Amino acid sequence: MCSSDLYPITLPTDGPFLRRECPSCERQFKWHHGPTDERPDDEPHLSTYFCPYCGCEAEDSQWWTQKQLDYARSVVAAPVMNEIASELELDQRFRSASRKGAIKFSMTSSSPEVPAPLIEPDDMIIVQSPCHSWEPIKVADDWEAELHCLVCGGTFVVG
Repeated sequence: MCSSDLYPITLPTDGPFLRRECPSCERQFKWHHGPTDERPDDEPHLSTYFCPYCGCEAEDSQWWTQKQLDYARSVVAAPVMNEIASELELDQRFRSASRKGAIKFSMTSSSPEVPAPLIEPDDMIIVQSPCHSWEPIKVADDWEAELHCLVCGGTFVVG
């Protein structure tokens, strides 16, 4: 599972692999969530990655799938809406208590439902680039064209 520190959002993984989506070609693949044991100790943390399919380079925060984004928005909506409703209710009580003869109104709200957790299937095949083998990825089973290394963008062919 992959989770966020800011809000309690947990995304499912396929073993150690997290589903990602290219912001350019929109194809999905999976990358290893967290460092592998084979990763060199002196390897710097990456801020950009390359799409294994089209070679597009993008910041590490741009690879979320649409399902992951929709899920995160839904999970965050409930506590945010509850907080807003609570603040508005307190504000209205204060105003009506401090003013005589003011127009009163009441507000009711229903919290958005928290969505069911996402499920991550065990799909795709694991491949490793020859140049950065410590960064394995999972790609579509039927992909036959060359691939790009997640780390450097170099091309390689699988089997």
